[in-house]
Amino acid sequence: MPQESVLGPVLFNLFINDLDEELECTLSKFADDTNLGGVVDTPEGRAAIQRDLDRLESWAENNLMRFNTGKCRVLHLGRNNPMHQYRLRADLLESSSVERDLGVLVVDKLTMSQQCDLVAKKANDLLGCVKKNEASRLRETFLPLYSALVRPHLEYCVQFWPPQFKKDEELLNRVQWRATRMMAKLFSVVPSNKTRGNGHKLKHRKPHLNLRKNVFTLRVTEHWNRLPRVVVDSPSLEIFKTHLDKVLCSLL
Repeated sequence: MPQESVLGPVLFNLFINDLDEELECTLSKFADDTNLGGVVDTPEGRAAIQRDLDRLESWAENNLMRFNTGKCRVLHLGRNNPMHQYRLRADLLESSSVERDLGVLVVDKLTMSQQCDLVAKKANDLLGCVKKNEASRLRETFLPLYSALVRPHLEYCVQFWPPQFKKDEELLNRVQWRATRMMAKLFSVVPSNKTRGNGHKLKHRKPHLNLRKNVFTLRVTEHWNRLPRVVVDSPSLEIFKTHLDKVLCSLL
């Protein structure tokens, strides 16, 4: 069956439909990912898992298939876990402290800090791409991009990995705050009823780094505030350009 075909996954699911028959433990199947889990606080529980592994290997041999033991890992959960070694065929399965299951990092201590770090990094990387490629950052264009590209990473399977610690919650919140700041207007108008000046003076946020002093929004504000009222109050873009040319020529 060709890769990426529509019918392929359906036929594969039908083919492995009887994979979990006669198993004693819990088997989770999603496409070609298979997870076997059980309670191991007693020798009988550990033996049951090994018997199920033997049954899975027998099923694979009978159906002319083979498990990739190089990708099979054992994730031991619980403080008093005996860390028993299991085998698939003659190969001992390696233990792992963290495994990715359908895009979610599951840690042996069941803390979700690594998952939060992973999600925040992906979301920030995508925000950076949006920032580079969407110059206007208007609400009408930014919100659909954020909802389609960034937000799914923050919400994917979140019922399973909600932040447990305040630092993880703040890490995810910073992604939202960054997106909100990116959507903010470049300038804000200083409210004033004074007749002195052009009546439409702008202000900008004070930069925290010397590097940001050369940003366009900071460099242009001072020049705009010096323009006379006749330029700023121009009724059209063409008239604005004409008045601006006259003011610039007078400065030469």
